Amino acid sequence: MSLVRVHNFSVSLDGFATGEGQSMEAPFGHAGTRLHEWFFGTRTFQAMQGKSGGSAGVDEALAAAWRPGIGAEIMGRNKFGPQRGPWQDHEWQGWWGDNPPFHTPVFVLTHHPRPSVEMAGGTTFHFVDATPQEALRQAREAAGGLDVRIGGGPSTVRDFMAADLVDHLHVVVVPIVLGRGVRLWDGQEALEERFDVESVTTPSGVTHLTFTRR
Repeated sequence: MSLVRVHNFSVSLDGFATGEGQSMEAPFGHAGTRLHEWFFGTRTFQAMQGKSGGSAGVDEALAAAWRPGIGAEIMGRNKFGPQRGPWQDHEWQGWWGDNPPFHTPVFVLTHHPRPSVEMAGGTTFHFVDATPQEALRQAREAAGGLDVRIGGGPSTVRDFMAADLVDHLHVVVVPIVLGRGVRLWDGQEALEERFDVESVTTPSGVTHLTFTRR
């Protein structure tokens, strides 16, 4: 059976994975880019931008693990875009431009399905109204035996954790306090009983936590 993985998922010291007030101009609300500054200097991020260079330390080693072996992604609607309710703008095709970094089928969870959107580079967005279990079934079928990545946001990751569907979880604790937004850990009591947990702190100031299903 393929694995279900979460990678490079940043949270603040008080557990928020996104800020309050998401908009077209502010995908992470009042958090801005503060949760992801550690990532921007890595080779992995630079390659996503079509650039060379970047760091080659522990941050990069962990950041780079997000891609190998992935055959499909599942994300929540508000990782795809800021619209709520019925779609008002079918021209919107996500935050990532014409060639998104996924290069796999991506299943966007929404109560308002719309036609699939095929992008350059092998990414196709499918919009499904489904439970975590049904979305995972569809994603595994599309992944062709490879692993499935849960891309976020926090509510989506939390739902898959609550359904006990996640095999590997990589969380990056960033030393900032957001105070408001959407938290990751709510409802996840006794998580350590199901996972082996390891941690490492890097010179960028973040702490990488990996949870691996026992």
